[in-house]
Amino acid sequence: MKPSELIIIVAVLALGVGLTARFIMSPAENTRPTPLAEFSLPDISDKQHNSNEWQGKIRVINFWATWCAPCRKEIPEFIALQEKYAAKNVQFIGIAVDDKTAVIDYLKTININYPILIGGDAAMVQAQQLGNRIGALPYTVIVNAQGQVIHQQAGEFSTEELVSVIKPLL
Repeated sequence: MKPSELIIIVAVLALGVGLTARFIMSPAENTRPTPLAEFSLPDISDKQHNSNEWQGKIRVINFWATWCAPCRKEIPEFIALQEKYAAKNVQFIGIAVDDKTAVIDYLKTININYPILIGGDAAMVQAQQLGNRIGALPYTVIVNAQGQVIHQQAGEFSTEELVSVIKPLL
C-alpha cells in the first residue's frame, strides 16, 4: 500500500470518528423538555441534599472533577453567574465526580458560592441518566423552574452560551 493511500484511509477514519462523536455529543434533549429525575447526594459536611430542595428555581447542574482542567476553568465563570443571577431565581449546583478529600482540598483554593455535592463515581451514572452518553466532563444540565431538563452540554460551557440558555427562562 502506498503512503498516500494510507493517509487517505486514516483521514477517512478520523472523519468518521469525528462525525460519530459529534452525533453522540449533540444535545438531543434541546428539542424536548424532560422531567428531572429526583436524586439525593451529600455535601462536604455529609449533609444530604435532595434535588427537590431547589424546586421552582432555574437549576444549572454541573458534573465536574478536581482533576478536570476544563471543569476548573468553568468554575470561576459559574461563581460570577451565580452571583449575577441568584436574585433572578437561578441556582448553580456542582456535583463532584471525585472523592470527598480531593474536593475539600480543592475548595480550600477557591471560594465557590453555590452548593457542591459529592457524587463520586456514582455521579457518572446520574450524569448518564441525564443524557451524558459518552461520560464527558464537564457535563452541565439546565433545568427550568418547572423541573424540566431543557438543555444538556457535554464539555466546557462558555459564559455566552450559558447566558443564552438561561436568559429566556428568567
